[in-house]
Amino acid sequence: MASRLNLVTGGNGFVGCHVVRALLARGERVRVMVREGASLDALEGLEYETVLGDVRDFGSVERAIAGCERVFHVAADYRLWVRDKESMYATNIEGTRNVMEAAWRHGVDRVVHTSTVGTLGIGADGVGREDTPVSLNDMVGTYKRSKFIAEQLALNFARRGLPVIVVNPSTPVGAFDYKPTPTGRVILDYLRGKMVAYLDTGLNLVDAEDVARGHLLAAEKGKIGEKYILGGENLTLKELFLRLERISGVPAPKFKVPYIGAYLFAAMAELWAEVVSHKPPRASLTEVRMARKPMFFDSSKARAELGYIAGPIDPALEKAVRFYKQHGFVR
Repeated sequence: MASRLNLVTGGNGFVGCHVVRALLARGERVRVMVREGASLDALEGLEYETVLGDVRDFGSVERAIAGCERVFHVAADYRLWVRDKESMYATNIEGTRNVMEAAWRHGVDRVVHTSTVGTLGIGADGVGREDTPVSLNDMVGTYKRSKFIAEQLALNFARRGLPVIVVNPSTPVGAFDYKPTPTGRVILDYLRGKMVAYLDTGLNLVDAEDVARGHLLAAEKGKIGEKYILGGENLTLKELFLRLERISGVPAPKFKVPYIGAYLFAAMAELWAEVVSHKPPRASLTEVRMARKPMFFDSSKARAELGYIAGPIDPALEKAVRFYKQHGFVR
């Protein structure tokens, strides 16, 4: 019996490449939709089918989905500072609409939509869950707003009858983060000795390989129209840096910067980026505003309904540090 054909949009990205690996490890066939000229370094050595296209172009999305039984919509513009907001909205919102509409037309068995915990609310106990009340007005920055709207689009298609399951990964870390993602950049800056201070905040960290396995579990066991947090360990930023110190030998910053200090630094960095460098700033106002309170999350629902299990985060941090060193990102 022939194995299933799965489409992974953004399969050459950080989370996407781990989803591709997880599918191939299960003996599934994989088609990866990538933009022309995009780097395929994260997929080196793997056996998969490539289809050129752009999620913003409905025709190319429809061609990519044709013949596929399952779709993993992982592609997204993940940046916390952008000069062209409309480009991010086009990729994250219109791209999602195109994937859902094409999947609807071709009658796929399952669509797993990759969202983010950034679209979720934080409860009175300081922890976010799938059903914590939240609205668009609570979203900080273009990325979170675009992903919130995209998630609502996907859920609307589920209500219309498309078999969509939404997964909300927390903060994935590990190997193959070539770009790197904003989280990877934090680790890189740390390894390069650029982290001289820290904010009193926290986040939920998870191994990217666990996130990928969570995607497959969602496709197999997830309830249509439901959301599942794919998280790991809740750590303060200070705890994260102490873990990285133990792994890398690079000393953790000792100075805690006040929120107003971080805000002013980010404001100046963004002004310099806008007017002079036209490159991403060292810190963005979105990052600082997001860090005003810890982003802690609970994956109990995914554990109970999907059988999702996340391992300890230290091995994932070790993989990230080793990857950056082996690939020349740090000396």
